[in-house]
Amino acid sequence: MNLTSARLRFGDRVDRLGSYLLKVDAPADAVVEAIESLPKGEGWRLFDRGVREGSAAIASAPRAIRDLIDEAASVPVWVDWDTCDRGGELLMRAGPLGGAVLGARSLVLGYASPAGNKPLVMSGRLQEQALKRLNETSRFVQAVCRPGGMRPFADGWQITLKVRLIHAQVRKMILGSGKWNEGAWGVPVNQHDMAGTTLLFSVAMIDGLRKLGMRIEADEAERYVHLWRWVGQVIGVHRDILPTSEPDAMRLADLIGATMGPPDGDSRDLTRALFQAAWDGAHTRKQKRDAARKVLFGTTICRELVGDDLADQLGVERTSFRYAMPMVRRLVRSVERFTRAVPFGERSAIAVGARYWDRVVEIGLQGATYEFALPDRLLAA
Repeated sequence: MNLTSARLRFGDRVDRLGSYLLKVDAPADAVVEAIESLPKGEGWRLFDRGVREGSAAIASAPRAIRDLIDEAASVPVWVDWDTCDRGGELLMRAGPLGGAVLGARSLVLGYASPAGNKPLVMSGRLQEQALKRLNETSRFVQAVCRPGGMRPFADGWQITLKVRLIHAQVRKMILGSGKWNEGAWGVPVNQHDMAGTTLLFSVAMIDGLRKLGMRIEADEAERYVHLWRWVGQVIGVHRDILPTSEPDAMRLADLIGATMGPPDGDSRDLTRALFQAAWDGAHTRKQKRDAARKVLFGTTICRELVGDDLADQLGVERTSFRYAMPMVRRLVRSVERFTRAVPFGERSAIAVGARYWDRVVEIGLQGATYEFALPDRLLAA
């Protein structure tokens, strides 16, 4: 979309990036085909064991499965583990603010893309199971950002590879449905959109936290982008379109935004499902009051973080609570100054934030398990 004006701003980068709308993750697609060639459940069992113990533990598995695990476990020289661990501390330090930005900005910006949201719509992953998928996203982000989380065979690394296969499985099922419009949307879960998704978890998070009053220094932001660059590679994004720095990531985000169409009906449906998930399980009067507060808070924060123009296009309700946002930002800045002034203040904030994310995952779990298993059907095709 908007190619003439975008080319004036970005030159031939527009067309170079556009080619990735038709590129996929071939190694992951090959694994999905290999899994389907085996007896039901056997392929996933082998893959699950392989991401826990390494390819040597599944010597009988098809070559495609072992190759993908070996590729993901091959760590480039540029990856620095201390930088990754310190990068993840940003999310922990943010605590509840990080959760607010994840839900009210990062996910919403993803839904706003009329082409990028189509795999979500066709798989029913938000409209049909909104709360479950939100909990899985929280678990994914928490696992990735914990110390050591993205080292090969650690929890975050394992989940990232499982999400990579989910993408490939959804792509295969959508293409098989005969209802995909490649001319309008590219291929399902294409490289362009996957790169955009990594930006939603990296620079969109950084920018959102700054909008809420958090002070994030340039080196702290660079460490966080470094972590998500590695996550992007493990999840199957082509190296050529993975940003190497915060400015690089911001330029890519600007380019994607300049060529994206306006939100559509699916964008509005997904956004509505996101906020209405707060009502799931609300039966008592107190639960309903709590749900109403969550929706009020979420929609207010969303408008603050994405802007009134986009919020209007997405059908996000206007609330009177928005007039309290300047006070919220002043409060956040005051806490930031105090945290930086007292001895070990930042380390304490990271510890408190880590407990918050542990609690978010614990509440979301509710006796179930985060399986991140392959879907076996489209829920809304």
